[in-house]
Amino acid sequence: MVLFPAKTRYRKHQRRRLRGKASAGATVNFGEYGLQSMECAYLTTNQIESARKAMTHYLKRGGKVWVRVLADRVRTERAAETRMGGGKGAPIAFVAPVRQGHILFEIGGTNEDSAKQALKLAGFKLPIKTRFVVKQ
Repeated sequence: MVLFPAKTRYRKHQRRRLRGKASAGATVNFGEYGLQSMECAYLTTNQIESARKAMTHYLKRGGKVWVRVLADRVRTERAAETRMGGGKGAPIAFVAPVRQGHILFEIGGTNEDSAKQALKLAGFKLPIKTRFVVKQ
């Protein structure tokens, strides 16, 4: 599954501080249950994919999963043991900026108990606190 954009506008992004609550993407829209972030963080493609695989493995084709985050920003890093100066480091990974309250994953077509357990397993794979939410 491709979790990063095919083409980006900028090769390197300026890093910004993440804080505040999510204004967009804070409600469950597609499925009946969701996994909501309780903290701000940058999630990498590997973390998102690992959480998605944990959910789909648990559900065993028993429901539909929606991934509501896309890693569309570039993270750069300088090579190890390099001196200061010489410009910004090379791109190493794509990250998704996630604010507090953003819905990360949604599940539909299954009962609440299995959805809760699947989203709990996905939450273990992420570096932030999450919670289970039900569509209003």
